[in-house]
Amino acid sequence: MAHIQLKNISKSFGNHTALTGLDLDIADGEFFVLLGETGAGKTTTLRLIAGLEKPSEGQVFIDGVDVADWGAAERDVALVLQQYSLYPRYTVRENLEFPLKPKIRRLPDAEIKDRVDRAARTLRIEHLLDRKTDRLSGGEMQRVSIGRAIVRKPRVFLMDEPLSALDAKLREALRTELKNLQMQLGATFLFVTHDQIEAMSMGDKVGVLNHGRIIQTGTPHEIYNNPRDTYVASFVGSPPMNLIDGKLVNGRAVMAPLNFELPFSGGAKASAATEGRPLVFGIRPEDVYLESGAPVEARVHDVENHGVEKILTLRVGDTTLRATVPARTDVAIEQPVRFAWNPDKVVLFDKGSGVSLRHAG
Repeated sequence: MAHIQLKNISKSFGNHTALTGLDLDIADGEFFVLLGETGAGKTTTLRLIAGLEKPSEGQVFIDGVDVADWGAAERDVALVLQQYSLYPRYTVRENLEFPLKPKIRRLPDAEIKDRVDRAARTLRIEHLLDRKTDRLSGGEMQRVSIGRAIVRKPRVFLMDEPLSALDAKLREALRTELKNLQMQLGATFLFVTHDQIEAMSMGDKVGVLNHGRIIQTGTPHEIYNNPRDTYVASFVGSPPMNLIDGKLVNGRAVMAPLNFELPFSGGAKASAATEGRPLVFGIRPEDVYLESGAPVEARVHDVENHGVEKILTLRVGDTTLRATVPARTDVAIEQPVRFAWNPDKVVLFDKGSGVSLRHAG
């Protein structure tokens, strides 16, 4: 397996800068997810590691070796893409055998058969081995293309949004399977996605990429609970974190648009440094709750039923915020309700820079 490091990588295509000063460290055997919106530079990062692009500056290391002059084949990485790169006239077995039959170092037939059978068992596609790939469903085709990567026993698996073309239920099933597969193989996986639920449920570590820069790297738990800035806070989490402008006055959170107030428990240190300064208060919807004697009145603007819970959009003057409440909560649109937040869960961001005060300095 392999340890991957990107050091100070920049990449430009003509006038367009895709990546700037990118540092990335992926431990041996880690499931690392690179999360970002379309155009953030995720695929470019993957292609640089695969050897399909050369960086404009910076270095790519695999197991401590600078691989700048290595071609894609020498790097021994397997790429699984969103589009299935299968041969339609071949059977599944022939597709799986194909990477093992290069002209130069063809493996013995027994070894090929063993690897193909093992990959088919792992991915539960044994019953499809003699079927032509143009007769397969999307989920089956994606399993076969993952199988083609597995049979090669590469040092690194690079996956570029491999599940995004599948329907929701299948995506969920394959997420679990891929995670189990990675643990079974003990392999280094770099998985690229724009879907934060995918990132949070699969990654040992997640790197959030925005406009060619890594904004934050950490475990899903760290990124969710302690976002580095308002971009990460609003991008990670479904529904996203509520972000409300305001300031601290005498240890209470005063919201600018409406001057509603909520208690805040950031301690004396936070209050002294931030008294009166323009801030953004971040609070997750699950940390906003309704109760009859709560400090702030709002109106219910929208109700989304999610089975085990409801996601309410509350309106206070011109501000809206989301609250996740138990499904049994009985509310109607335009109904007045009172709400509070869990003051221990509030994250303070600087209004100007958007950076969390915990990460600043």
